[in-house]
Amino acid sequence: MIPPKPATTEGKGSIRRYIRAFRQDLLSALPGKLYRAWMAEYRSGPIHSFFCNDPELVSLVLRERPDDFPKSNRLREGLAPLLGRSVFVTNGEEWQHQRRIIDPAFEGGRLREIFPQIWDAGQASVARLPEAGEIDIEPVTSHVTADVIFRTLFSIPIEDEVAAEVFSAFRAHQDAQPIVNMAALIPLPGWMPRPHSRRTKATARHIRGLIETLVAARARAIADGTAPDDLATKIMTTPDPETGECFSPPEMVDQVAIFFLAGHETSASSLAWALWLLAANPDWQERVAAEAQAEIDPEVPYFSAISRLKLSRDVYREALRLYPPVPMMVREATCPERFRDRDVPKGAQIVLSPWHLHRHARLWDDPDGFDPARWQTQNGKECLRQAYIPFSAGSRVCPGAGFAMIEGPLILSMILREYRLEPTGTPPVPVARLTVRGRDGIRIRLSPRAKAGSGHR
Repeated sequence: MIPPKPATTEGKGSIRRYIRAFRQDLLSALPGKLYRAWMAEYRSGPIHSFFCNDPELVSLVLRERPDDFPKSNRLREGLAPLLGRSVFVTNGEEWQHQRRIIDPAFEGGRLREIFPQIWDAGQASVARLPEAGEIDIEPVTSHVTADVIFRTLFSIPIEDEVAAEVFSAFRAHQDAQPIVNMAALIPLPGWMPRPHSRRTKATARHIRGLIETLVAARARAIADGTAPDDLATKIMTTPDPETGECFSPPEMVDQVAIFFLAGHETSASSLAWALWLLAANPDWQERVAAEAQAEIDPEVPYFSAISRLKLSRDVYREALRLYPPVPMMVREATCPERFRDRDVPKGAQIVLSPWHLHRHARLWDDPDGFDPARWQTQNGKECLRQAYIPFSAGSRVCPGAGFAMIEGPLILSMILREYRLEPTGTPPVPVARLTVRGRDGIRIRLSPRAKAGSGHR
């Protein structure tokens, strides 16, 4: 079956219509021509945007001249209540300073060190699943990816009281915060209050207060010499090699907030869609399950198993193609440009859409189909290099991309090793909130598989 995607909107509209549509769902507010267009220009009131699907333009903005196309300040306006001045929204020297501190925590050797925590979270998730029956898989994937973040960042499982409260608060914020709001669309003077909803501000304030508690406790443990060697300790004790400065406590709160959003919400989204896609495609499901039963020893967390989960990796990669958790990225032109024989004025919004780029009819073979085998074809390999950006690209590529490509395929395999999945009723409808989720959840039916013997070591 063809995986679901939202209906599209045709024709022009007022800025009021765009704002209302964007608040409900960004994806269905946009026209279907973006699945074929190399570029599209939109102008309505103060909004002047260029949607760029041409791989050459995408490369220009993300890889070749990223400093000329910084993240839009409007993005920061929209996400400021939760993320403050985290690495996700900053630019220039401030961003470079942050990445020099953060990047060492996600180097390859560190991923091997934290692998047992990812494994333990996956095993705990499988143990929490019901023996059989119909469930909404989104809360399950949100729970396990939050557990991974708590274990790897602060060495605490999600059952910890503060961890559980942060998780609950993030779920509330996900419902309250649209991916685009008026603060992100309309330039406002600095003195004017930002038009965030009362609920958005309340949930963000609650989350940040809880994170402050975790950061303060870790700072005390570092001072006492009792802190565990996890990601939080690594980041909080790493000085910028150029300035010698470490993150201050408020700066660390900003970074932890984006770690939770990027490492929890995005991974939960992609894992939920991957599970549904396998439920809807039993042939691929059986292949992934057989691989998991052969390659995973449930008693021992062997890091080498990751390199052997090739089918699971391709399925997860395909889920990221069809349902990129962050469906759009907004940059800003710092000087006049000329794109595809059109003038791009200084200050214009440059929109790069993984959602449309990953399904572009002029780039991909069978763009709307689920085909994990595409990654072994010439077309798939070319598009992987030119038209696949679930983690962005260039200097601003997500520092946790390697982390995600370990966590996702591993947990997917752990679940498929123990359970058979089936779709239920009407397929889920994707909508863009903070990440791409199911409008009414993503429901599947579970049943236990026959117990397998120990896998390879």
